[in-house]
Amino acid sequence: MGIGELDREAHVPEVTGAAAAPRTLAEALRARGDEGLAALLRARPDLLSPVPNDLTQLATRAGTRGSVVRALERLDRFALQTAEALAVGPDPAPYPVLLALLTGDEGDPEIEAALPGAVALLREQALVWGEDDRLRLVRTARELLAPSAQHPSPTGLGPTVAEATSGMSPGRVQEIIAAAGLPATHDPVSAVAALTGLFTDRERMGALLDTAAPEALAVLDRLVWGPPYGEVTANPAPPVRWLRDRGMLLPVSARTMVLPREVALHLRGGRAHRAPEPVPPELGVLREYRPQVVDSAAAGQAHVALATVEELLKSWDRGGPPVLRAGGLAVRDLKRTAAALDVTEETAAFWLELCHGAGLLASDGEADERYAPTPAYDHWLDLPAAERWALLVTPWLSATRTAGLVGGQDAKGRTLAALGPDLDRAPAPEVRHRVLALLATLAPGGAADPETLFARLRWERPLRGAAQIASEGAGAATDLRSRLARWTLAEAELLGLTGRGALSGPARALLNLPLAEAAAATAPGGGVELSVAADRAATLLAPLLPEAVDHVLLQADLTAVAPGPLRRPLADALAVLADVESKGGATVYRFTPGSVRRALDAGQTASDLHDFLKAHSRTPVPQPLAYLVDDVARRHGHLKVGAASAYLRCDDDTVLGEILADRRSASLGLRRLAPTVLAAQTDPASLLDGLRSMGYAPAAESAEGDVLITRADAYRTPARTAPVPVPDGPPAPDTTLLGAAVRAIRAGDRAATAVRKEPAAASTAAGALPRTSAAETLATVQAAAMTGSAVWIGYVNADGAASQRVIAPVRVEGGFVTGYDHTADEVRTYPLHRITGVAELADDQV
Repeated sequence: MGIGELDREAHVPEVTGAAAAPRTLAEALRARGDEGLAALLRARPDLLSPVPNDLTQLATRAGTRGSVVRALERLDRFALQTAEALAVGPDPAPYPVLLALLTGDEGDPEIEAALPGAVALLREQALVWGEDDRLRLVRTARELLAPSAQHPSPTGLGPTVAEATSGMSPGRVQEIIAAAGLPATHDPVSAVAALTGLFTDRERMGALLDTAAPEALAVLDRLVWGPPYGEVTANPAPPVRWLRDRGMLLPVSARTMVLPREVALHLRGGRAHRAPEPVPPELGVLREYRPQVVDSAAAGQAHVALATVEELLKSWDRGGPPVLRAGGLAVRDLKRTAAALDVTEETAAFWLELCHGAGLLASDGEADERYAPTPAYDHWLDLPAAERWALLVTPWLSATRTAGLVGGQDAKGRTLAALGPDLDRAPAPEVRHRVLALLATLAPGGAADPETLFARLRWERPLRGAAQIASEGAGAATDLRSRLARWTLAEAELLGLTGRGALSGPARALLNLPLAEAAAATAPGGGVELSVAADRAATLLAPLLPEAVDHVLLQADLTAVAPGPLRRPLADALAVLADVESKGGATVYRFTPGSVRRALDAGQTASDLHDFLKAHSRTPVPQPLAYLVDDVARRHGHLKVGAASAYLRCDDDTVLGEILADRRSASLGLRRLAPTVLAAQTDPASLLDGLRSMGYAPAAESAEGDVLITRADAYRTPARTAPVPVPDGPPAPDTTLLGAAVRAIRAGDRAATAVRKEPAAASTAAGALPRTSAAETLATVQAAAMTGSAVWIGYVNADGAASQRVIAPVRVEGGFVTGYDHTADEVRTYPLHRITGVAELADDQV
């Protein structure tokens, strides 16, 4: 049925009787129970925006092109193949005909077992309606899936004989049926019907093909599985002429012929698809590990993830790189970040996007905009390690920003930058959840074969993958869903959700799945909030993470080994006093003159540093390290730098003489003002850096002559919210909304289909608002209030929108009527002057 026919359903009497078959989609929906309507609205939430007034409007909306396309994109491969078979079959199609189109002459037990479920799914989503003896595909879906020259069908079938001969002359049609051995007819319609009957009769069609030359059969073999179109010359070869004369090839244009659908189905043995896929591809296991090994590996990677995020944000603690004019991070800054983290640029982009998605990193919004940690980062640092991990992975699961796209190009050929615009991909959260859920179907410790996982995802959403290939461009090697799945596997490993490719116990808790160790006691909750699931995951991860230590092991080679993650005060202090030389299970710090000077610049004294090393080392302080601290401290502050533009003073005038004589000081523009004072043409900061590069250890001083203590004051952006995911269509409605929507649609449908008595003053045209005089309106509603009966009213609101309602008046006074509105399912008050008219219901239909 077309959409125009659905619009007329408001005036079609409702079919009664259990045996009556629905004549329209609206009648089919009307026959459903409330659970069936709720299932439809849950599967297709776009139908709820806004809530339809009645079932006729719901049916009309369910047949619109945009809604049908969204529904088709969410079908699995076999449900889609079932819809495609209905699109090339008769309309309506009995269930046995549909089964034959999918199984062919030979039959297929798997298809026979899976087909009822596919038909039920299509019915539930209102893509198919009608009983099994009259299955109808929604007209819009048929138009989208039926073969055409502009949009070939995945079935590889072409047009029917009737469609291919629609513009052919009657004489030519008679020549074809004569060549095929059929008797002449009086009109083209019966001639086409006779030719169609020949092609669909297996016995007669087989006899006709037996007379064909092998070359003609070879031509049919090349076209039978599609595409069904082929080019011919002006003077085709004899095999092609033989087929053309008998209608097995029909002309589309002067140079193009098409294989009719009926001929192709005969050659295929009745099968619409070359390879029906009633069963999803099995998920292969690449390798199996003990669950404890998986959890340990995942916990180790989770610890590395926390350390990487902390290192990244600490390196931007005093302000990160600038924001590009078009938004995002420059390529050179991404390369520097990758080098600092010792990872690839792709991995560095992931960590940046992860911090951004968790609300820990943002732009400061200043005139010279740059990136910096947010105030939320300081709060994040104070949390236990497991909770910090949960605050990273929870937003990652629902984020639509996709780090894997960084470095690629958008539709206009512009490079996509990390932290920049155009990185949102709406299907990303669904793919992430689905990939992890598929991993959870394997036995605990099982690592999935990625190729089988990608094949499973393509089976579950074949149309969406094809659409995304088109949107990403013809150069895309795979569809976006497969690439999202590939990135998900890599990112889940980086975050510690998987270990060695297998799903970990904390990840199962995060997904609200049963745990491997307590599968009998823990069942999926289904409705548990993500925050609760994240707390469960953090609780499971906490004992697996390495415990923070409060000591280091000092070595004689001026290094310190941290045997585990350091507690925060110790880690912060040691980061100032020493440089990180290597990271891993045990972090190695190296003490250098520059690092010791950095601690002295921060206000520490030599005795403070000696006490700190003694207090936090399980080994004695090596003599070389003690000498290094004393030597740098002895020279620290020997020179004093202040602002003139800058000046340099020292009690030892020979040192100043050495500096003046050194060629490396030429760029500083030094000149002697006094035996112990030199003036410089550069600013104090440049003078400090220049002297330090020459091997000196100067100290900065204030205008009053006091030594300045330099601290790395943390720079923070104003409070920022994390980026909001871009929804993939309307959100899924909750149970409360579904219940209210079903009640409203039912009430509106009762009002729209109720049988009314004609008004006494004037008849009302079908579908029009009732029209009565003000006196008659008042008298009718007053009588209804006294008798407790319901009436049908026409109402125009303050915005001029007209509607029809069924109300049961309870009070009429002061120019208003108050009553129970069956359409809205609530008590309402209406001004009498806005009621266009009133009519009684026949036999109290409500």
